[in-house]
Amino acid sequence: MDKLLSGKAIAHNILEHDLIPRVEKLIGQGITPKLVVLLIGNDTASESYVRQKEKAALEVGIEIEILRFSENVEEGEIFRTIEKLNGDDSVHGFFVQFPVPRHLSREKITASIDPQKDVDGLSAQNLGELFQGKSTLQCCTPKGILTLLEHESVEIAGKHAVVIGRSNNVGKPVATLLLQKNATVTVCHSHTNNLEKYTQQADILVVAVGKPEFLHGDSIKEGCIVIDVGIHHLKNGKICGDVHFESASKKASKITPVPGGVGPMTVVSLMENTIQVAENRI
Repeated sequence: MDKLLSGKAIAHNILEHDLIPRVEKLIGQGITPKLVVLLIGNDTASESYVRQKEKAALEVGIEIEILRFSENVEEGEIFRTIEKLNGDDSVHGFFVQFPVPRHLSREKITASIDPQKDVDGLSAQNLGELFQGKSTLQCCTPKGILTLLEHESVEIAGKHAVVIGRSNNVGKPVATLLLQKNATVTVCHSHTNNLEKYTQQADILVVAVGKPEFLHGDSIKEGCIVIDVGIHHLKNGKICGDVHFESASKKASKITPVPGGVGPMTVVSLMENTIQVAENRI
C-alpha cells in the first residue's frame, strides 16, 4: 500500500545510516552513550514499550539499564534514584516510563529530572525552549512525527494542520513544531464543538485522543495526510489506533499504520536524544 507512512522502515533507515555511525564515532572518542529507564509496576503496555526501546538501544550501540520498581514503591525511593542519576556522569539520559501508579506524581517526577538528561523532552525547561524555537531535547513523539513527515517530503508550510489532543507530551508540542514549519494549526480537544468542521478542513491531521478508532474516514477530506498517534490492545486481540484505519485509508493520501507508524519514530527519537546528550558532552 503505497500511501502507508511506514515509521518502522524510516526508523530502521535512520538507525542504520545516521545513529549507528554517530555512536561508533562517540565510542571511538571513548564515550559510550548510556540510557537508563525507570519502570514502575507491571503495566503490560509499558513492559512492551520498554522492550522496544531496549531493542533499539542495543541495535544502535547505546548501553541501556532498566531499573524496576514495585507497584507500591515509595515516592522517596523514586526521587532518590532520580537524584542519583542526575549526578551520575556515566548516565547520559534517563526517563520514567509512564504511566506510573496513582500515588506518584507525574509532574513532580518530570520536574525532578535534570533537563540536560531529560531525553523524553518533558521538563518545563525543555518544553519552554521548544515553544521558543530553541535547540533542545524535544518530546519524542512530536519529534518523530515531524521527522516522519520530512522524510516523506510532505509539504508542511502553508498547509492546514489539525491536531486532536492537547497533552503536554504530544498535542501541544506537535502543534508548536508544525507551527514552526509554517503550517496553519488548529488544536481540537474534548470541548471542541462540531469537531468534523475542523477535521474535514485538514491537510494534515494528527490524532492523539487515546480512544480506539475514534475518527472515521467520513470525518476527513479527500487527500488528507493522517497521523495516528494512538495504540490500543483490544480484548479480541486486535491492535488499533485512534483512527478507524479501513475507512480513513480510503480517503487519505498518506496514513500511518498501527502498529508500525508513529511508535517506531518515537523510539528512534529517544535514541537520537540520548546520542545528542552524549555529543553535547564533548
